[in-house]
Amino acid sequence: MPEDVSVEEVEKIHIEAWQLGIKAVAIYRDNCKVAQPLSASKKDIEGADDPVAGAVEVIERVVEKIVYQPIRQKLPRTRVSRTFEFRVADCKGFVTVGQYEDGRPGEIFVRVSKQGSTLAGIMDAFAISVSHGLQYGVPLRSFIEAFTGMRFEPAGMTDDPDIRIANSLMDYLFRRMAIEYLSPQERAELNILTTSERMQPTLPGVDEGIETRQGSEMPVDPPSIESVSTLLTDTQTTMVREVKTTNHDAPMCMQCGVTMQRAGSCHACPSCGTTSGCS
Repeated sequence: MPEDVSVEEVEKIHIEAWQLGIKAVAIYRDNCKVAQPLSASKKDIEGADDPVAGAVEVIERVVEKIVYQPIRQKLPRTRVSRTFEFRVADCKGFVTVGQYEDGRPGEIFVRVSKQGSTLAGIMDAFAISVSHGLQYGVPLRSFIEAFTGMRFEPAGMTDDPDIRIANSLMDYLFRRMAIEYLSPQERAELNILTTSERMQPTLPGVDEGIETRQGSEMPVDPPSIESVSTLLTDTQTTMVREVKTTNHDAPMCMQCGVTMQRAGSCHACPSCGTTSGCS
């Protein structure tokens, strides 16, 4: 007890000990011994007089720890799943996505054609890690932003009409999942569009305004003078033939899938500007 404790406080402690059924009480004041293991002041005693406040504080701390702990949301024992078949270059496989009752993805299983290989084992481990992340609350968009654009073999042409070129298996899988599970607005932000969306000239729900003007009829050209449209058609046909003759051995662009054009000793893509074959 504090050094300035009063007789009444000591008496009160003995009475409380008797009421609680304590068999023995030993009271020490500060500085009554050369060495003492504990020391107390009146502020500490006043704070300890309210056991309810201390208990509430402990409960609040425990609740805070439970709230900030990640909670795993497991899928139901019987759940709906979707299976997609894919082919990237010479690698064929299947991906199965298990869904929650509200349609959100909760797990994935990936099977590639090279069973028993290192690639198959790595893909199994990767699918397990992604499944745990989805069940612990990691948004699907975070995975898509992290893994789209990764470049490694196998890479190349695919049999998917919406994703013609894939830089890797990871790139294809998460672009496919983005098309299936993300909204058009989110996919537009990530620049992941389907074939129909890329071919659409205007924004969804916006019609192009067509303006029609009527004027006086132009006189027909004399038969001795060749029309301008015929000259343009002949010129375009000649240019197309020259391009086909020049680019008969041109490869496909690895970025957008457009046929590349020869530029000196290199091949250049007329769509995105990618070059290949340059020394």
